[in-house]
Amino acid sequence: MTGPAISALIRCRDEEQGIGPLIDTLRAQTVPVELVVVDSGSRDGTLEEVRRRGIAPIEISPESFTFGHALNVAAAAATSDLCVAISAHALPESKEWAGRMAGALAEERVCCAFGVRIKPDLTPLEAPLLQDLALAERHPLYGYSNSAGGFRRALWEERPFDERLPACEDKEWALHWLRRGMVVRLDPELTVWHEHPEEGPVRSYRRVRGDVAAFRHFMPLEPISLGEVLTKWWSGRHLHRSSTRARLDPRRIAMLAGEWVGARGQGQRR
Repeated sequence: MTGPAISALIRCRDEEQGIGPLIDTLRAQTVPVELVVVDSGSRDGTLEEVRRRGIAPIEISPESFTFGHALNVAAAAATSDLCVAISAHALPESKEWAGRMAGALAEERVCCAFGVRIKPDLTPLEAPLLQDLALAERHPLYGYSNSAGGFRRALWEERPFDERLPACEDKEWALHWLRRGMVVRLDPELTVWHEHPEEGPVRSYRRVRGDVAAFRHFMPLEPISLGEVLTKWWSGRHLHRSSTRARLDPRRIAMLAGEWVGARGQGQRR
C-alpha cells in the first residue's frame, strides 16, 4: 500500500461553512491526500464537521496561535514528503489539483509552489514562472503563500516556519530558500478559489496593512509613493473581467491603501 502523494495541512478557526467542502474536495482528488487539521479554538461547528468526516483534529489554544506555529504543528504530524498548506476557506476547483501540486514540486530546485494568475505587472500569467531571488527582491510582496501553497517537508524539517511573525511566515520561509539558490514555482494551474466572503473593505484594509507591516520584520521595504499606488490601481484588470471593474472594486482599493500604509510599518495583524 502506497502512502499519500501529498499531505494537506488545514488550519482553521470558526470555519464551519468551508471546512467540510474542502475536506470532501481533497478526498476526491486523483492522488491520495493525507489530511491534517489544526484548529485554534473554534466556537462554531467546525470541529464537529471535521470529526464527522473521520478526522481527529489537532487542537491548539487561541493564545498560542500564529500562522507559523499552526503550520509547524500540522507539518510535524504529516507523513508525506510533500506538504500543501491550505486555508479552510479555500477550495481547489479541479480533482487534478493535488496531483499538479505534487508535480510542481518534482524538480529538486523548487522549494515551494503556489497558484498565481497574474504577473508582478498585473498582466495575466499564462505559464509557470520560476521566481528566483532577483525577482523576489524586485517584487518583494509577490510570490509564495501558505493560503494554498506546497512545500518540501525535508526543507521544513531543516528550517520550520518562523512562529514569531504575526503574518508573512510563508514569504519569509520562501525567501530563506531563495537566498540559498532555490526557486519558487508560481503556476496558474495551481490556483484555488480563495476569497474572504465575509470581509468588507475595512477588514481587507486591516488584513493587508498588517501583512505588509509584518513583512518588514525580515526584509526592508521602501515606502510606496501615492503615485505608485495610483498607478497600480489604474493598471491592469487584476482578477476582474475588465479594468473598469477592477478600478471600481472597493475591496481592491482598500487593499491597495493597506499596502501603502503597511509599507511604512504602520499596523500589525495577528
